[in-house]
Amino acid sequence: MAAEIKPVPGTSAQLVSGRKPQLLSKLEGHQDVINMAVLVRNAEGVISVSDDRTIRVWLKRDTGQYWPSICHYMPSPATCVVYSEETKRLFVGMDNGTISEFTLAEDYNAMNHQRNYLAHQGRVVDLAFSLWSEWVLSVGRDKYFQWHCSETGQRLGGFQCNAWCTAVQFDAQSKHVFIGDYSGQITMLKIEESGYKPITTLKGHSGSIRCLSWDADRKLLFSGSFDQAIIVWDIGGQRGTAYELQGHHNKVTALCFANASKSLISGSEDSTIVIWNMNVKRMETPEWADSDYCQRCSKPFFWNIKAMVDQKTIGIRQHHCRRCGKAVCDKCSGNQSKIPIMGYEFDVRVCDECHTLITDADRVSLASFHDARHSIMHMDLDETRSHLLTVGADKVIKLWDVSSLLHHSVSQV
Repeated sequence: MAAEIKPVPGTSAQLVSGRKPQLLSKLEGHQDVINMAVLVRNAEGVISVSDDRTIRVWLKRDTGQYWPSICHYMPSPATCVVYSEETKRLFVGMDNGTISEFTLAEDYNAMNHQRNYLAHQGRVVDLAFSLWSEWVLSVGRDKYFQWHCSETGQRLGGFQCNAWCTAVQFDAQSKHVFIGDYSGQITMLKIEESGYKPITTLKGHSGSIRCLSWDADRKLLFSGSFDQAIIVWDIGGQRGTAYELQGHHNKVTALCFANASKSLISGSEDSTIVIWNMNVKRMETPEWADSDYCQRCSKPFFWNIKAMVDQKTIGIRQHHCRRCGKAVCDKCSGNQSKIPIMGYEFDVRVCDECHTLITDADRVSLASFHDARHSIMHMDLDETRSHLLTVGADKVIKLWDVSSLLHHSVSQV
């Protein structure tokens, strides 16, 4: 269940001082919304795409500043991008449904067009590329997931979702694909030689899926949503286990997973970067109980008319304890507490009995919070150099050094 997050005075004090991201550079120049950007790990560069129809390749100069070495105009707004370091191949999705493939020159000062993939009838929202399979996988606002052969350009197959597709992740080893959509569902498919095999549908968010990230080692899927929550789906455990992470005040728009430190980095429209320690054993949030009476004091809820008449009392409003899930009244749940082991990094409602069981040690945070100073729309992580890229709604790209945060996460293990 989604938690009721009520910020308390002094919440900003949770922002970590001392260990915090160090701003390295700001990239400015786009005339419209920047939809996505990726780090060029071998050349200290950045590739960005925007609604101003440009693809820009930014390289770090001797001055330490980043300046465009390429500014290429597309026939339609450029909406998403994926880059293959090994082959220097660049795939760019557009608002008109087309995916364009380019090859970057060795010095990153030129790009050559290779082919177009007529993939969608609407805006291409997200892309993935598998060098192992030579597949280009894409999702769009036409509700379709498509995959093409990057050697021949031919369409290999497609799957229609029930709503706009919003994000895609692909596990190259098992050939499982995860498709997030506008209805808040995640569809899991297995790609086979003959087409696709539906596996399952993951339901847990109350808002649209905005971003997905994949931990290939432990087979964990992370989903961020408009409902301000992150859900961790344990795919590898095959037991239907899912954990919630509640740490943002607005839509979760970006996720990156740091494999070495087992840290999840999330960004949101609330301008906050959160570093989550995912190397601890977390607890699932309980299912909310259904009851006609408060499960602590036995007073009837306001819809239980018969009990109100029998007891000659006025019905009360129902709440739920976030720790045990029991249906309780306001009087029996007047306390609030953080429960980091359940993902609740802010104070949430707990019943009186659970409140007595929560110790100070149970309230120790398992995440750190940092001010990005712009509303985040997208992120990318270069784990080797511990560089984090954030794309803001202010048309600015920021580069951060997060080495102290990720290395600190390792030292805590």
